Parts: sequence; structure tokens; C-alpha cells
Amino acid sequence: MKLKTTNRFESKYSKEILTFLKNALDEDFGYEDHTSKSYFKNNNNNSFKLITKSNCVISGIRLSEILIEKFRSNLSIEKFFSDGDQVKKGEKVLEINGPAYSILSVERLILNIMQRMSGISTLTSNLSKLISHTKCKILDTRKTTPGFRYPEKWAVLIGGGVNHRMGLFDAILIKDNHIDSCGSIENAIVSTKDYLDQNNLKIPVYIEVRNREELDEVIRHNWIDRIILDNMSPVETKESVSFIQGRFPVESSGNINEKNILEYAETGVDFVSMGSITHSASIIDMSIIKV
Repeated sequence: MKLKTTNRFESKYSKEILTFLKNALDEDFGYEDHTSKSYFKNNNNNSFKLITKSNCVISGIRLSEILIEKFRSNLSIEKFFSDGDQVKKGEKVLEINGPAYSILSVERLILNIMQRMSGISTLTSNLSKLISHTKCKILDTRKTTPGFRYPEKWAVLIGGGVNHRMGLFDAILIKDNHIDSCGSIENAIVSTKDYLDQNNLKIPVYIEVRNREELDEVIRHNWIDRIILDNMSPVETKESVSFIQGRFPVESSGNINEKNILEYAETGVDFVSMGSITHSASIIDMSIIKV
């Protein structure tokens, strides 16, 4: 199931993934790798292996493979694991074969991708296991590294999480600032519905509520796709879930972390959203060394 999900991500965002890789290469390689070019005068084949320096849920293998397929076709890659596999410290994850000059021109980008993505996948996986006895799923947010959003959200999926909206363009999320700017939550809801109807838009609509009064107003609009309980305590969250009675999918959001995620997941919510799984995940240290 996880493999199918990540395959769909690659297919859906193939253009954005290639754009990310091109921009990342342009940023690092520029127009020439002068260091490598000064040493390597021939195209003799070499082999380099990537090893991980700690246990992790490996991630970024497929993205590294796309990088080589599309931008370094004179190289080949041999994989010993797949995205989402548990890898132990010191194990060889993959091997890259080809001219040393070409390998070293993408070495740092592959490490940056796999270290970052594996850190996110590992954290997401650990948290998902912690709440696996509940129906609750972990959502990411838009709190991602600029330019790195697609790999980071891909890593969340590989770790067993669920993607929230990709950006401002693929869903409507009515937040506290929208509500306050509109004057009331009812005004925000009516304006949103009018906008959707006038533009014939079919995209999900999520709305944050901060208290029982706002929840009372929202629950009358059965066309809304998800109610987000924003910065509520676990007790308030459980009371709200009981009041909603399954009429809407429910998400809990705001200051949810590794210490309190279990308490929120056990309130009966369908989702908890956590910006920390992307913005605060520690990288997994790795090395690429000559075989």
C-alpha cells in the first residue's frame, strides 16, 4: 500500500520533481566542477557506495535514481534497499558506477536528498508506530524548506504519514487570520462557498475552529470536507469529537509534538498535523565512499 502511494506521488508530481532536481543541480554544479575536472582526465569506470551511519527508515533512493536517469545517464545505480526499508548502521544502501568525475558531480546532492528525506521518514515512521493502535494518521503541513517541499512531503509518505495540501493551490484551508479578517467564521464560510460556486471549483475545503462557538457555526455547513480543532487541549478535543459524532473528518492541529501526540490520537480524531516532522526532523548521517 505504501509503495502504491509513493508511486502515485512520483507520477502526480513528476514535473515538479524534475524541476527540483534541475534547480538543485544548477545551484551546486553550476557550469563546471573544477575540482573533479582537474583530477580526472579519463572516463574510467569507478564504483562508489552509500552507507548510513545510523539505523533509519531509508528514503530518497528513488529520487536519487531519477537524478541519475535524467541528468547523469552515463552512470548506473545498484540498489540494495527500497524506500521505506529499515536500514541498520553501516549497511550499504546503494552503489553508483561510472566515471568518477560524473559521480562526484552529484555526490553531495544525493547525500543532501537522502539524509534529509531519511530523517523525515524515520521520524514519521516512529511517530506512526506510537499511535498505530488508533485510527489517527499523521499529516504534514506547509512548514517545509523552500524549494525542497516535494522531496520532504514524499518522505512523509514513505514514513507512513499522509500529505496535507501541497500548497495554497490544491485546497482551501480557512484559518484564524482568514476568519478574523472576514469579521466572523460565518462570513468566511459564505465567502468561500460563493467563490467556489462562481469559479466552478472542486477542491477540498478545511476549516479551523478555536472553540465550541465556532464549532457550532461550522457544523451546520455539511459541504465542508474537514474540521480542524486548532490549539485545543486534549480534553477539549475529545469533547469536540464527541459533539461532531462522525459527521466530519476531524483533524487536531497546533503544538502537537512527540510528547503529546499519543494523548491527542487517543481522543478519536482522524488526523493530527505536525509541522515538526518536516521542519525539525534530524538528518540521518551518511557517506559516499569509493569501493
